[in-house]
Amino acid sequence: MNIVILDGYTLNPGDLSWAAMQALGNCTIYDYTPDELTIERACDAEIVISNKTLLGADVIAALPKLQYIGLLSTGYNVVDLAAARARNIPVTNIPAYGTASVAQHSFALLLELCAHAGKHSESVHAGDWAKSRDFCYWKSPVTELAGKTMGIIGYGAIGRATADIARAFGMHVLHNDVTSAESTPLDALLAASDVISLHCPLTDETQELINAVTIAKMKPGALLINTARGPILHEQDVADALASGQLGGIGVDVLSAEPPAADNPLLHAPNCVITPHIAWASHEARGRLLAIAVDNVRAFLQGEPTNVVN
Repeated sequence: MNIVILDGYTLNPGDLSWAAMQALGNCTIYDYTPDELTIERACDAEIVISNKTLLGADVIAALPKLQYIGLLSTGYNVVDLAAARARNIPVTNIPAYGTASVAQHSFALLLELCAHAGKHSESVHAGDWAKSRDFCYWKSPVTELAGKTMGIIGYGAIGRATADIARAFGMHVLHNDVTSAESTPLDALLAASDVISLHCPLTDETQELINAVTIAKMKPGALLINTARGPILHEQDVADALASGQLGGIGVDVLSAEPPAADNPLLHAPNCVITPHIAWASHEARGRLLAIAVDNVRAFLQGEPTNVVN
């Protein structure tokens, strides 16, 4: 079997091993593949593996040997599922590999908003402490999480893991999820929460769920965390709420376009912590992702494909 990995660098920039995948067939690995080279590079492949390289209907139609598409991600919007299904080509994804890492990163963002460790470290390195007349100082108010309420929107595995961490900090937890019998209505959650953490999928219902209308229902000064998907936020409305103080701060790991345009309003908003979509990217989580990708290919070769999304 010819296996072509179109864009392996993000998953494995060199600190993991492709050996297990290479043992399954004749494996060619590209760090990145521009759209104009996708067909050329994949034309002889029975197995094509992609992270973010687009595999639209035109590409799939131009790959006569293609039998299987594997994704190095949970999301699968880069593949035309209907076109693959019409040719009986299974498309598989990687579920549940980053639960602990994403929940951990949600709290890394929240703790930066509450304790401002990074800001204070920069201040100390700039010489502010050395010049201080007092033994301590703070550049921004420091907030304690114990006793505060966290509202979690989306209560799958990551949402539940985030809730466990919140409770360990002494927080009260509310959650909103259509699959949960104990779900708190969204408006009630927004009104009661000191911190709102997003862990829902991007759907027609959640597109720009956080906007001027829903922000107005939040406590003044509430904190917002988004490690889900960027388009769940109406970014201009969020930036405006940060500027007005209706939102006390926001920590995001995802934006509506990645990489962002220079004029993305969150890049210039106050009290806004942004990380470059790295919540999933711990060494441990990427190792699990790669192992599942290998297992997916192995299962396909054995005639029993798993994690099929089409």
